[in-house]
Amino acid sequence: MADVRGGEAQAVEVGRLEVEPPPQRSVSSNRISLVLVVSVVLVALAAGLASSSLVDTPFQHDFGGVAAAAIFAASYLALAIGRVPGLAIDRAGAALVGACLMVASGALSLEDAYKAIDLDTLTLLLGMMIVVANLRLSGFFARASAWVMRRAHHPLVLLAAVTAIAGVFSAFLVNDAICLVLAPLVLELTLSLRRNPVPYLLAVAMASNIGSTATITGNPQNMMIGSFSHIPYAQFAASLAPVALIGLVLTVVLIALFHRGEFAGSARLMAETPPARVHRVLALRALVATAVLVALFFGGQPPAKAAIVIGGLLLLTRRVRSERIYAEIDWSLLLMFAGLFIIVAGAEHVLLSGDTIAAVGRLHLDRVPVLSAVTAILSNLVSNVPAVLVLKPFIEPLHDPRTAWLTVAMASTLAGNFTILGSIANLIVVQRAAASRVEISFWDHFRVGAPLTIVTLVIGTLWLWL
Repeated sequence: MADVRGGEAQAVEVGRLEVEPPPQRSVSSNRISLVLVVSVVLVALAAGLASSSLVDTPFQHDFGGVAAAAIFAASYLALAIGRVPGLAIDRAGAALVGACLMVASGALSLEDAYKAIDLDTLTLLLGMMIVVANLRLSGFFARASAWVMRRAHHPLVLLAAVTAIAGVFSAFLVNDAICLVLAPLVLELTLSLRRNPVPYLLAVAMASNIGSTATITGNPQNMMIGSFSHIPYAQFAASLAPVALIGLVLTVVLIALFHRGEFAGSARLMAETPPARVHRVLALRALVATAVLVALFFGGQPPAKAAIVIGGLLLLTRRVRSERIYAEIDWSLLLMFAGLFIIVAGAEHVLLSGDTIAAVGRLHLDRVPVLSAVTAILSNLVSNVPAVLVLKPFIEPLHDPRTAWLTVAMASTLAGNFTILGSIANLIVVQRAAASRVEISFWDHFRVGAPLTIVTLVIGTLWLWL
């Protein structure tokens, strides 16, 4: 029987397996959800049977289209809300199930499903995770943050320092990983100073989103766009780094404006950060590897190749067991990406006709303001990574796909600041804060994030358009 403490049921451990208790939600909503899930699975299996027994018939094509549309819609709905009511499944699991059903329904053969996975994106993301893991385990992030924050003697200076650290690190490393590292450090520092941690934590989340706009390696969606568009790393950075820089300045201004009570006055901070333990040899290796990696990016080397080679070389050490590095890697994110590639490819193969492309073309996506608005709205509906995959078939036929891809990268990333649910980085910071009993409400984020998103989107759109 589940152990119940404080009114909350805990996981039941059976041998070595942890069994989650059923979610405490309305029975009717769970039943509806399960009925829909079972219906989609049955439709997919029936379509798969029809594809093998009713070859080259109109019924086969129509039934296959219905199945692909149902799988696509159900998968994206699960990804948008982050779960399936009544089931203990997360986004990665939903993406994997959706991919399996696309193959089962006959929308894609297994060979085509393999080909749909963009290995460049997964390779780049894996390599960057290994590099970040080495920097984190060596203690570099803690030491660098402590060094800067000890020199911030005023709340506004501390806010600017937090914003700069989160933005700059996120520009070259994966923003989600930076939030995982910085959120607890900033939280510990602000609580020790008896300051309100909320504005500084908002700065971590929002600056990491904005800073990641600057380069291909700043966030997962940019990595995908870099792979799809083949825009050189240096050109990508030259196009979007100015937008990111302006956005970081605006982040400080808007947070200070909406939290005037925290930054008013002339209070002097005496930041006593705990001494950070740094393994000097590991930190030096990781820093040299990072510098070489960035140089290779700007030197024109394929980002995926450079990242995985440097990441692989960092595993050659006697001081850190490989298992510790593997534990730092977000394997579920890699799995979610692989599933998404297959889901979108299946829907594209079955549903995307010439008429559909022509209809979407009438939306004038070749105009930067239109594409920016569509991307921002779609990113807040289904999240930024799925939004990029949905837009991919409509970007490639445009007369200037390079500008279009830069617009999608800019808008999908900056749109992440609109609400707490807009990006994984936001959720990481909110969850880390909640673990220390610091609440960041939807309104706390929205009243700063919404105007920041609108202003930065306007600036980014004008920058790429004019």
